[in-house]
Amino acid sequence: MTRPMPRRRSAVPATLTLVLGVLLLSACAPNAASTDTAVAVRSTADECELSSTEAPSGTVVFDVTNDGTDATEFYVYAADGTTIIAEVENVGPGITRQVVVEAAAGDYVTACKPGMTGDGIRATFTVTD
Repeated sequence: MTRPMPRRRSAVPATLTLVLGVLLLSACAPNAASTDTAVAVRSTADECELSSTEAPSGTVVFDVTNDGTDATEFYVYAADGTTIIAEVENVGPGITRQVVVEAAAGDYVTACKPGMTGDGIRATFTVTD
């Protein structure tokens, strides 16, 4: 009785999978440059507190933390208060999510929407040159 020879597996598929995985993961890594401006946002049932209401033009990163008991949303609107520039939805209690905006100089409106309903708690946000 003869035994079949075991098949040799090529290392190419495993190597290719590893390389592709590394490339995909590096593409998902944040590219936060030192010139980015970070603004902390604290949302509760009755408050939308920003660490600053002004930032220089360029990349503005809003770190939205939900300190309330219901899911919330955060919006950045154009000065008209209706045109959405950026948003993050379904921020659960105790969760922090980011909204990244490439902001030109001008006036904007921010809004937290506790319970994800209504017009939200709004404030003016200014981007300078």
